[in-house]
Amino acid sequence: MVDGTWRRVAQAAGLLDPSGVPAPTIFARMSELATRTDSINLGQGFPDTDGPAAVLEAAVAAIRGGANQYPPGRGIAPLRRAIAEHQQRWYGLDVDPDTEVLVTAGATEALTASIIALTSPGDEVVVLEPIYDSYSAAIEMAGAVRRTVRLEWPEYRLQADRLTAAVTDRTRLILLNTPHNPTGRVLDRAELELIARIAQERDLIVIADEVYEHLTFGGHPHVPIATLPGMAARTVTISSAGKTFSVTGWKIGWLHARPEIVDAVTAVKQFLTYVNGSPFQPAVATGLALPDEQIRAIGTDLAQRSALLTDGLKAAGFGVRPSDGTYFVIADAAPLGYADGAALCNDLPRLAGVVGVPVQAFAEDPSQPSSLVRFACCKRPEVIAEAASRLAAMRP
Repeated sequence: MVDGTWRRVAQAAGLLDPSGVPAPTIFARMSELATRTDSINLGQGFPDTDGPAAVLEAAVAAIRGGANQYPPGRGIAPLRRAIAEHQQRWYGLDVDPDTEVLVTAGATEALTASIIALTSPGDEVVVLEPIYDSYSAAIEMAGAVRRTVRLEWPEYRLQADRLTAAVTDRTRLILLNTPHNPTGRVLDRAELELIARIAQERDLIVIADEVYEHLTFGGHPHVPIATLPGMAARTVTISSAGKTFSVTGWKIGWLHARPEIVDAVTAVKQFLTYVNGSPFQPAVATGLALPDEQIRAIGTDLAQRSALLTDGLKAAGFGVRPSDGTYFVIADAAPLGYADGAALCNDLPRLAGVVGVPVQAFAEDPSQPSSLVRFACCKRPEVIAEAASRLAAMRP
């Protein structure tokens, strides 16, 4: 029998079937279902258009220019400088590109390496629920313990009493995701100040997953928690190029933190991927240096698609919480007579030729509430319009 850590990791991420056989992620299963049924895939969060032409051409030029071997372990210097300059330009954060920046294989590696580096077996990591599945897997790989703080539909606000109750003497990290996947919430300053206060009182490190930082709308600006007083030295800020520039397959992410934290995370990262994406790194540096108005336009375009999907879901009879940002919109299937979002997602290809992902897949306790479905708005407007038309046709 093949056994080992994989079983605990798969179980933590909800990837063991009742017989103990490892199963694909919910995203892989829903994408396979979309392909098999020729349905519109609004389940997995990847765009169906390419990113900015200047970024793509920079990758082509890098390949032709010979950037095809191992890059430096911490990332090429031009990209590390571009990350530091981006943080200064957008948020006023002073970051040393030589000692405080690490380039990673997407944000997932940055998160995993950080959790492994900064916890010991038995330490606790506080996470916001609904939880993106890789967080639970990374915590289990580190031998740490997950403690959840539930955000309640439909407001999804962080409640002080729940956060305070989740922090114990074993807590080492608070894992923050804002803009938040899957809910589409952008935590406001009051919520961030609550986290910052507890982190400082209890001497905790905050890992901030900010991959959707430029994809906010509806008057909900992203505020990095590292910009709050006293938080720069105790925050690991993580982002990536995939979501902003529609290049999810490149897997170029990064983090910045104080030097000793970056050293610790680098010690782990070098035994995960070692290095990655040599020709994509200069292309991402090009992307980060794009004019502000061009980067803002990416968010504006996504806001229009999110509104189009929201209107279509409402017309189909779903209860909908308009998203503050990210690639996603959460819809409640209860008005359509579905108390089980997973059951609806299995039926949707037959009923409407559309695929979504049940929010149950992001929950430690999938019963509260169970009727929610996440739909992706990072598709072409005509695709979203067609999906909305199909969904409307199933309304009683």
